[in-house]
Amino acid sequence: MSDLTDELIADARERMAKSVEQTQHEFQSVRTGRASPAILDRVVVDYFGVATPLRSLATINAPEARLLTVQPFDPSTMKLLEKAISDSGVGLNPSNDGKIMRLSVPELNEERRRELVKVARGIAEEGRIKIRNIRRDTMKDLKELKDSGDVGEDDEKRAEAETQKVTDEQVAVLENALKVKEAEILEV
Repeated sequence: MSDLTDELIADARERMAKSVEQTQHEFQSVRTGRASPAILDRVVVDYFGVATPLRSLATINAPEARLLTVQPFDPSTMKLLEKAISDSGVGLNPSNDGKIMRLSVPELNEERRRELVKVARGIAEEGRIKIRNIRRDTMKDLKELKDSGDVGEDDEKRAEAETQKVTDEQVAVLENALKVKEAEILEV
């Protein structure tokens, strides 16, 4: 294969790996039976008209297996943070003493576990779509290289096969991450 096709495949491999990494990070925001600060990663606070991530406004800790604490950098934002967490849909009810907010992480029932598995599968599907879009873009670039005469048809076919192989590898990594997350959610 030519340097041009090798470069395209290397770029596709890197972008696909980043998509998998991002999807794995999103999996962390799906609640399991244990308290994890990552549960609150998707919570966004309307801070003076600007959508601001909760992490930028407070320190989040998990001092116990079923408890999260949120300590705002500015105590006057406590009500904003409390409202954002309540409205976020993470299923946690905040209680605060004016300085620190406590979020008790309840035990998950079977129905809620099944819902969370569906959420995780949705996140995985988004990751697969990103990977397939990268593959599509790479295939389009390869075709343009062939049409412009920069690479021959044989090189294009080999590069397409290699791109498909890379795609399959990254989707397999994503599937394994999904299986691990599902097992974690369903663990009682």
